[in-house]
Amino acid sequence: MLAIRLVAEPHRLDTLVLPLRPAGTEAGGDAPTVPVPTAVTLPDGVADEAAALAPAARLTGRAGEVRTQFRPGRTPGVLVLMGIGDGDEGDWRRAGAALARATTDETHITIALPADASPAAVRGLYEGLLLASYRFRLTDAGDAPALAGVDLLVGDPDAYLAVVETARTTARMTRLARDLTNTPSSVKNPEWFAGQVAEVAGGTPDLHLRVREPAELAAEGFGGILAVGGGSASGPRLVELDWHPAGASTHVVLVGKGITFDTGGISIKPVPAMKLMRKDMGGAAAVVAATLGAAALRLPVRITALAPLAENMVSGSAFRPGDVIRHYGGVTSESTNSDAEGRLVLADALAYAAAQLKPDLLVDLATLTGANAVALGKRTGALYSENDQLAADLLAAGEAAGESAWRMPLPADYVEFLGSEVADLYSAPEPAKSVTSALFLREFTGDLRDRWLHVDMSAPSWADADDAELTKGATGWGVRFLMRWLATLS
Repeated sequence: MLAIRLVAEPHRLDTLVLPLRPAGTEAGGDAPTVPVPTAVTLPDGVADEAAALAPAARLTGRAGEVRTQFRPGRTPGVLVLMGIGDGDEGDWRRAGAALARATTDETHITIALPADASPAAVRGLYEGLLLASYRFRLTDAGDAPALAGVDLLVGDPDAYLAVVETARTTARMTRLARDLTNTPSSVKNPEWFAGQVAEVAGGTPDLHLRVREPAELAAEGFGGILAVGGGSASGPRLVELDWHPAGASTHVVLVGKGITFDTGGISIKPVPAMKLMRKDMGGAAAVVAATLGAAALRLPVRITALAPLAENMVSGSAFRPGDVIRHYGGVTSESTNSDAEGRLVLADALAYAAAQLKPDLLVDLATLTGANAVALGKRTGALYSENDQLAADLLAAGEAAGESAWRMPLPADYVEFLGSEVADLYSAPEPAKSVTSALFLREFTGDLRDRWLHVDMSAPSWADADDAELTKGATGWGVRFLMRWLATLS
């Protein structure tokens, strides 16, 4: 991971980066865009050169705009102007991402921050640099980016230590979720995923891990997980990761869908829809990584992450359309589409959380349907909850973290679509697929119905191209907004 340091004096000036803000309207419409005053003194002539370069290059100062000027034989040898827009956290995150991509040929850069840089600005810049410089490769072919070190030049490094630790941990856990999700399913199965969690969690005080294997799942009645995983030679698992610090007064359970590969089962997917189904455990990756991040930051709130893991395959032992499944706690569901498998494993985990863990709040994340992408696009999740305050808190955390969601309805008259003639519930109604999926999950939340929130995150879990702090492939979506929200509970 890119090494970033806070420094009060420049140690290397191979490449110097100066932030650029749009000209203020109060200065007049023709006022030039110029670099903002920095916290430390710059080498002679650099500030004047940058002030002349910005208008000459017709720079606007918008967040993500980058201009490189080479200065052979002088110090610094490379001068970079970086637009920061209005200077809020999101603009700094976008600026950091653009800078990381624009300087891949450099080995080290120094960024001179404004004298008035806020902790939020430093956090945004830090996260943008670390997230946009992420690469996932299972081969050594090709040249890796040269950029290895970044110095943030500030007046008082100690003033930003806490926010930098938070940003570093958040980015590290987002990168972990990306790694887990990007890993091909030829490597990744339920046992492998559980092993990765054990490896990362091992030795952390107050962090406890339990992994249920198929025999335990059968003994305890986790029928949904067993049904979905029954067609695979790689048996299902239920990961239960509990961060339980002394004195915690609030308990949150996070549930994440963990289908390590989804063929659709007997209701098999067409190849174009199947080829990226290694991402179908993005919810499990997010809740596990967020819990590990909370433990690393020692947030004083109890968090239990539940990751029901299964591989939905086609075989003689696969569950069939029309099967009736008995979930944890005894509720039965009729499934006439084996490609609607995620809700079946989530139902078990939600029912277990409500009946046995009895948390104060229950949140689930799932790459559940593609339906929400039609309305909300690729960067926005669909959020469902009956609890106005819980929904508002999660939406605010997502907005601050750069992971937006939109609240969707839970119409009472759609509940009739869940009716089955042979079971308690019908799991895969055709109308309003994202909405009825959420309504199905709600049926397993018991007394926590009014303290439950569901996010359908299928679309934003994967990026088709580099986009700001996102890199092509798995986005690690959900880690940042969960960690931001969990910090508010402490």
